[in-house]
Amino acid sequence: MTVPGARFGYRGYVASRPILGSRAPQHVQNLVLRDYCSQRGLHYLLSATEYVYPSCYLMLEQALDELPKIEGIVAYSLFMLPRARARRAAIFARVLESGGTMHFAVEQLSCATPADVARLEDIFRVQYAIVDQPPAALVAGRP
Repeated sequence: MTVPGARFGYRGYVASRPILGSRAPQHVQNLVLRDYCSQRGLHYLLSATEYVYPSCYLMLEQALDELPKIEGIVAYSLFMLPRARARRAAIFARVLESGGTMHFAVEQLSCATPADVARLEDIFRVQYAIVDQPPAALVAGRP
């Protein structure tokens, strides 16, 4: 029996485009989400699958719109989020303002507080600082 107005479950969020240049089949992403939720006692709701178009976040926006009715979102990876910091900040703000949480299964991280947001932003920026380096710059002492 559910209580009227109660929030229930965590919407999955998977990708149909590469994440940091690599692809994971959607069924594998969903298995990772189910395992993550099972280990943490989170009720997993079927996943929203993002469109393949670059910089498209329609399905994420739809999941965010559900936050008044669900406990949160479980994304396959932190690096599915927009690269633009302002867009990420808006997403994190919506999650926090809703009183929900957002989880990132591959990284085994979650976002429920402003301190979590700061930590996730640090991780995001470090990852892209590495990704954006020319290959020669990654090898010390090499031209």
